Amino acid sequence: MADFHGHLSLRAAARPDDGLTSLAAQSFRAPYHLSKPYWDADTRTLVVQVVNPTAGILSGDRLESAVTVEAGAAVLLTTPSASRVFRMRSGEDEARSLQHFSVAGGGWLEVLPEPLVPHRGSRFHQRTVLEVAPGGAAFYADLLLPGRVAHGEVWGWDRLVLELEVRSGTDLLLRERLDQSADHLHALATLAGSGETASFGNAVFLAPGLAADPVPPWRSALHDLQTDGVWIGASQLRTGAGWSIKFVAPDGPRLRRTLAEIRRILTPHAPHLACDARKL
Repeated sequence: MADFHGHLSLRAAARPDDGLTSLAAQSFRAPYHLSKPYWDADTRTLVVQVVNPTAGILSGDRLESAVTVEAGAAVLLTTPSASRVFRMRSGEDEARSLQHFSVAGGGWLEVLPEPLVPHRGSRFHQRTVLEVAPGGAAFYADLLLPGRVAHGEVWGWDRLVLELEVRSGTDLLLRERLDQSADHLHALATLAGSGETASFGNAVFLAPGLAADPVPPWRSALHDLQTDGVWIGASQLRTGAGWSIKFVAPDGPRLRRTLAEIRRILTPHAPHLACDARKL
């Protein structure tokens, strides 16, 4: 089977006649595919579903995506199903993904994919760059499941690298890199008491005005979500322009519910978070 070199490029802009968000430019190549965008009138947000029509991420795949949101536009970018990373062909092969998101001042982007599920023997390297201009806003989420729980296959991948870089204008706000073996993450999950099927979440929230309150009231509301094996923490980013939110849950369903609660708590500060990604 040939390796895929997938390509996705989207540019969202506000239409000059009515201000509604539309895809002003789009280009994609397998394994990327776009479903028809959906306009959520209640939140004035364009919902864009990115579909992988293949079985998942395969050995040797190279995936590149670039999403730009212009001033006045609002986009929720999501996926309909989990991203599965399959066993690599040999000990040297891996799959790689490069994601670049850019938001102009006055623009809004939410990146809300379904979880990443690394299978036994897989190797995957993902690098994400999020650039939000002053006056712009974004919510980026990344979810990780321990493997195919129903098959009794958890914590079995060979290598997983997740890199994230966040910038506001020329300011570097966050640079982090997860490069851990499955055994190490399993040990962290055990230490947290979240169990064999523990799942991890990572979110970044940037919006104008966040720097004004170093101890916002919604932070305590997030900490109140820590029940029944759920752990959560929030740290303000450099310059105060945004927040990093980490959370662990005992399983995938509770991880999704925790993310839904995080979005609900933050909605008063970013009304576009009220958009329902599953409306389709």
